[in-house]
Amino acid sequence: MTTLSPANRVGGATREFVRHRGPVTAVAGIPGSRAVVSSAYDGAVARFDFGSGAVELLGYHDHLANKITVNAAGSLAASSSSDYSVNIWDLGRGSLARRLIAHSDDVEDFAFVDDHLGVSVSRDCRILVWDLDSGAVLRAIEGHEKDVLSVNCVGDQIFTSGDDMTLRVWDLRSGELLRTWGPFDQETDSCAVDPIHRRAVLGCDDGVVRIFALDSGKSVAEIAAHASGIKRVAVSPVSGDILSAAYDQRLLVWDAESLDLKAELDSRPTTWERSINWSPDGAEIIAGTFDGTVLHWDSRSGRCLGELGERGAGNACLNDVSANAAGEFATVSDDGRVRLGHFQAANATWLSDAEPTTGPVLANAVVLDDKHGLVAAGCHDQKVVLFDKLDGSLRPRWELPLGEGPINCLRVAQSRGCEGQIFAACYSGAVVCIGPEAEILSRARPHDGAVKALRLHPEDRRGVSCCAGGSLRSWNFAGEILHDFPGHLAIVDDVDIDPSGKLIASVSRDFTMNVYDLSEGRLLRSFSLGRRSPKAVCFFDSDSVIVSNYWGSLTRFDWRGDTVVSRCIAENGISSLSRAGDHLIAVSYDGGAYLVRPSDLRVVGELRGMRQRLVPSPLITPAAVEA
Repeated sequence: MTTLSPANRVGGATREFVRHRGPVTAVAGIPGSRAVVSSAYDGAVARFDFGSGAVELLGYHDHLANKITVNAAGSLAASSSSDYSVNIWDLGRGSLARRLIAHSDDVEDFAFVDDHLGVSVSRDCRILVWDLDSGAVLRAIEGHEKDVLSVNCVGDQIFTSGDDMTLRVWDLRSGELLRTWGPFDQETDSCAVDPIHRRAVLGCDDGVVRIFALDSGKSVAEIAAHASGIKRVAVSPVSGDILSAAYDQRLLVWDAESLDLKAELDSRPTTWERSINWSPDGAEIIAGTFDGTVLHWDSRSGRCLGELGERGAGNACLNDVSANAAGEFATVSDDGRVRLGHFQAANATWLSDAEPTTGPVLANAVVLDDKHGLVAAGCHDQKVVLFDKLDGSLRPRWELPLGEGPINCLRVAQSRGCEGQIFAACYSGAVVCIGPEAEILSRARPHDGAVKALRLHPEDRRGVSCCAGGSLRSWNFAGEILHDFPGHLAIVDDVDIDPSGKLIASVSRDFTMNVYDLSEGRLLRSFSLGRRSPKAVCFFDSDSVIVSNYWGSLTRFDWRGDTVVSRCIAENGISSLSRAGDHLIAVSYDGGAYLVRPSDLRVVGELRGMRQRLVPSPLITPAAVEA
């Protein structure tokens, strides 16, 4: 176990980390108490006590912690992680009891059957049944065709949903598939079970809550609940009321009997939808935030009762970067601030930072455009925010709500006649073109699912984009599809165009990096990335492609030959890469911006928005980090 209760020294000052330094992915109540446990993207597991106000970090995973659940007795918690493990925590002692290792990709969820049995699901498409006393796998269940994201156990049945757009029921003892609902036309990120009314509840990416009878399998109802993708559904353990949370930032409670809207929770801009949950007694609703804190609401009135954890500090987990040839760069982060920095020779300096006039909100996308003197940010609340860049400072100009879900990527057109137009890649599947005075010029839908990234040709009126559904396409500015690029079998995380405009490179959750001819749509090379999930790709020059991953490493491929160079530079995932003259700038969820020499991937300059961990976790070994 890693406990950060002893004082730690940073920058000459003695202090403790008693809060998450990353977004809180999940919160679960401990029965019979006023305490909850949480998991977060800093890899930590924490305990928050609403009675005393105390916050304690129990320990760390080697990587992102995606979910946390508690058994019925309140004696054990299970945290699921992108380090491919499940940690079982003894809540009485506040220590790590056991580590479950058998998955070969991110573990996304875990459910306790009882104190001795548990079930986990993973992006390796498998369901594993565990003996919690010995740590042995009792059964591996296969059948899902894509990543499995959600699991519930009721009696002798397992309920799972995931990226193959199905909800499935399995026999716990035999592993036999008992029933499949779907495939639906959209992703199904979250499922829940109501044993009181014998119903299964499914949250879908079209904003609809779908409800099915457990005994007959028939559809009971469809609730048009949200205007964007649902990231979480949960059922009250007392009443069966349904909680739904979506990217439209509405948190809704539906009456178990009438299925009418019963309450809407007070909105808090930092709430992460995927983390929301019921308290064990059903009286409250709890959730985590991008700021590393925990919120709770009265479940009847929807009134927010308070927030636990350090307020206002924010988490400078850096999510995107855009740089110019002189080493100046812009970055955005979970704390909702846009930062300007500069790497020059041996000097590294933060120049300024700013936030939208309506207040800070998580931003995933940024673009710096020297030609037009602007920086644009794309936010979780579906807005594009434009800043004028003047002498190293940022001045807000306008904010524009797009209504297309969170914005994942922004780019500025340089082609003749379209200079200064901003293209936004949206969760809804749309690519929106915006004029310099905040006018929407066009909306195209090149993909059926969330657009993860886009790039624009340096001269022509065309672009390329990739999707959570696995598609990779080029299109012209009129919205016409030019080419489908075959080859990826899972989420395509990022794409880049080489400086000449002739080639593209893409990375996917199928653990491959592909290089294509842009004009012909032809696959030229494909490279294996091992078993480390990629995040960003940069076509640094016509011969070199650099890939980052969620483990803090960079890999450079000389794609025409076979030379490969790898180096770990960060303590968490590297979210984004950008060319900066003769160097590369990489930013990380660990709060660092790194100036990298492309030839050997060594860091030659560093700026920090924050430090995510004070001391290395004993669970992390150098061998694990370098693997």
